Amino acid sequence: MSDQGHLEEKIEQIYDEYYRDVYHFLICFTGSRNEAEDLTQEVFIQVLKSLSSFNRQYRLKTWVLTIARNVAVDHFRRSKFTSIFKEGFFTGLVSKEQNPDEVLETKEQKEVVHAAISNLKPNYRSVIILRGINELSIRETADILGCSEAKVKVDYFRGLKKLESNLKFDLEEGTEHAK
Repeated sequence: MSDQGHLEEKIEQIYDEYYRDVYHFLICFTGSRNEAEDLTQEVFIQVLKSLSSFNRQYRLKTWVLTIARNVAVDHFRRSKFTSIFKEGFFTGLVSKEQNPDEVLETKEQKEVVHAAISNLKPNYRSVIILRGINELSIRETADILGCSEAKVKVDYFRGLKKLESNLKFDLEEGTEHAK
């Protein structure tokens, strides 16, 4: 098999194995299926361009998700959008068995959580998504973010505290409007 054929086979294998992880991370980070699809393509283009420089001492998944994180942060910096969780991602997760009131309440709760997460600093948001949503280990998260495990623990703790604070503020604000 030629080197070109081997490269194509390797890229196809990487894509098949890590597409879902990359797409899930990016949809959580951007909140938009369209943006996540575009960025997922950009991630795998970067993987293709950089595959020859991959350091085999690291896990491939960690390397690919690091690229995904960098692409997401670059996109975030370029577009400077204010809301990380826009319509789309969580709207499709509503159970068909709920009555309309429950659906509305669930949607409102998700919107409050989305808004609270979108107000987090990007490094807290990244840690919350990787640890809390993607359920990666502290070590994997540290490798992806290029920081120490201690920093991941601290940022995760602080991010959760800030998220809790944002949620309490939103809930208190909501109850005042209800009076």
